[in-house]
Amino acid sequence: VQLQASGGGLVQAGGSLRLSCAASKRTGSNNALGWFRQAPGKEREFVATIDWRGGTTNYAHSVKGRFTISRDNAGNTVYLQMNNLEPGDTARYYCAVSRTSIGSSRSEDYRYWGQGTQVTVSS
Repeated sequence: VQLQASGGGLVQAGGSLRLSCAASKRTGSNNALGWFRQAPGKEREFVATIDWRGGTTNYAHSVKGRFTISRDNAGNTVYLQMNNLEPGDTARYYCAVSRTSIGSSRSEDYRYWGQGTQVTVSS
């Protein structure tokens, strides 16, 4: 399964971006999907996850209330709407397909990973 992420870019603080990530085939439709990010010199961290039905979401405390994760009806595409961006959100964002139908904040629970898309927030 290949994951193709897009939508990253350079934005000023307070701005918005919408990330998209499409799976190459339906393997992801019965699995939870997630977003992680990694800033230079830092470890990869959890951002958000959504279960296979799209009914249950979970967010990192740092993004709760500003970011929204969603998925399309076919289940192959996951989105991350990012509002009120802060310089601390600057990182490379990765989408991932979970090993199970339930979302997780642990990277080891994800089987497939995209190549990432860069988000840079200027102050």
